[in-house]
Order: sequence, then structure tokens, then C-alpha cells
Amino acid sequence: MSSGLPPFDPEISLALAERADIVVTSLAPDEIDVLRARATPPDIHAVAAEAGGAVSEHRAPGREGDVPVTVVRPQHSPGPVPVLLHLHGGGLIAGAVSDNVDAALAVAPGWAVASVDYRLAPEHPYPAAVEDAYAALLWLVAEAEQLGIDPARVVVTGVSAGGGLAAALALLVRDRNGPPLLGQLLVYPMLDDRNDSASGHQMAGAGSWDRTANATGWGAYLGADAGGPHTPAYASAARADTLRGLPPAFIDVASAETFRDECVEYAARLWADGGDAELHVWPGGCHGFDGLAPSARISVAARAARASWLDRLLARAPRDAEPAAHPLPHPHPPIRTLTESLT
Repeated sequence: MSSGLPPFDPEISLALAERADIVVTSLAPDEIDVLRARATPPDIHAVAAEAGGAVSEHRAPGREGDVPVTVVRPQHSPGPVPVLLHLHGGGLIAGAVSDNVDAALAVAPGWAVASVDYRLAPEHPYPAAVEDAYAALLWLVAEAEQLGIDPARVVVTGVSAGGGLAAALALLVRDRNGPPLLGQLLVYPMLDDRNDSASGHQMAGAGSWDRTANATGWGAYLGADAGGPHTPAYASAARADTLRGLPPAFIDVASAETFRDECVEYAARLWADGGDAELHVWPGGCHGFDGLAPSARISVAARAARASWLDRLLARAPRDAEPAAHPLPHPHPPIRTLTESLT
């Protein structure tokens, strides 16, 4: 008998049951501290060593203080290498700079990964996270020669909330005429603060990160304005009036998760606006399926698809091109907060 839910892949269903202690389905605002306390960030040095990389830690100048950035670079790659500017997941309320870096390294052998320790909500609401990401990008391009990376081959990437921030950063770069991005690799991104899609309602209380948890994350980041009429695109990328002029995008999402429909709609809008986008909807996956069950067949296929897209993107990219100058700090005004925008 059908439950009205898309079926979970058998390997994902087993992982959801076996790892119930770490799966977040629903989350209330008063549970944010509990979520943070139970998280154990990966050891970035161990992750880097397994991938044959070397770790360096840096601080990018931001508007409200330095932004920590951890760079993992291949140890034996001559010349400047392409780089993933990585934004971790965690619903905008949790997560650490080392989260999801192993997945980024796995799909981009020979690349560097620069992971941003952006500020978290509710202590640091919008626009803190996206401004931190933009500051990290400016620093990365300015320091490219010292870091041994190619400033013409920067791809922004993120998982879940980090994917949403990556999409918002691409919009911000476009509108500020910032350093050009080669692409945006969006892994089941959190794109729409309205939290009212058919898939969100369908998956309420099921799988991982349902619309109650999603409301908690957006509420922490945007306050009472979450879901209202005034949310800017740099907070919630789905709110953008147009998606023209953005770098090529890879978007993947699972069939049995809250973000399914907003991701499909975002890809469709990119195409409608003349953009370059590749979309994958992984059948039977839950939100975060490849982290939950890394050896599952659809997880292996998802990583292979991301790696293939990066390879194809790189094949048509210029090498060692001179980027436009972008001094630190950037000359553009900061994003106004929601409160400032309405006064």
C-alpha cells in the first residue's frame, strides 16, 4: 500500500534506520544547541592526508572581522591548480569548516579545496554568512599566486545550506561584478525560504531535514521575515528576479527530500533564463543521502556525476587567465539587512 511518499532506495532506507542517532528529521528552534553539541566535526588533517593534500589555515579580511578559511591543496601538483570554494552544510545554524570537505576532495582530485568558516545564525543572521563567503572569494583570488591556485578556475560549491549560500554567492558576484566564477556545484541546496513546496509538505516528518527543521534554519537566519515578501535573493537564491548571467551550474537533489521541488524549479529557471545547468534527481535518496550512506549505489553514482561535470567544465575553461583586479576589502557596499531595507 502506498504511503503517499516516494519510496526510499533500499540501501538508503537501511541507513536511515541504522543511523537514526544522527539523522535530523524535525528540529525546533530550542533544539539548535542540542544539534550543535552532538556534532563531531571531521579531523581536517586526517581528511587531507587521505586525499594526499596539505592543510593551511588562513584568515580573510571581512567587513566585521576576519573570516577563517582552511585550504587543502594537493601536495605534488605543479603549477596553479583549480579550486573549489567550499561552504559547509548545517541548515545555516550548525556545521564546521571541516564538514563535507572529504566529499569535495573525492569529486575533485587534483583540485584545491578552500573551506569557509562562515558565521552561523541565529547569533549572526543574514547577511553574515553570504558576506563571509564573498570576503573569502575576494581573498582567495587576491592570494592565488601564494596559494598555488588558478584564480580563473574557481568553482563555488556547497552542501545543503552551503549549497544555498553558494547559489546566493553566485548572484552576489554577478551583481557586484566580483571575481568571475567558473561554475557553481550545488549539492541538494537550500534555496527557498518560503518552505512551501509540494515536496516539503509531502516529506514532512519523514526522512531527514523536513520542513519543520527547514523553518528553524530559515527563521534563525532571517528572523520573522522568513517566508515573507521582502526576502532578498542574496539570502534565498530562489527569490532572484532573474537568473541570467550566472556561471554554469550543477544541481543535484534526491527524490524523497524537502528540497526536491525547489531545486528542480531553480534548474528550470536557469534554463529559461538562458543559463547552463545540469540537474540530477537521485531516485530513492533522502536529504544528505551520500553522506549518510556513502557506499550506497546512488551515492557512488552521485559522486561520479559531480566529478564528471567538473571534468567537463574544466575542459572548456581558460587556464592561468588574468582575473580582473579586486582589492581587499572589496569596494562595494555591504548588503543591507532586512530591517535596514524596510526603513
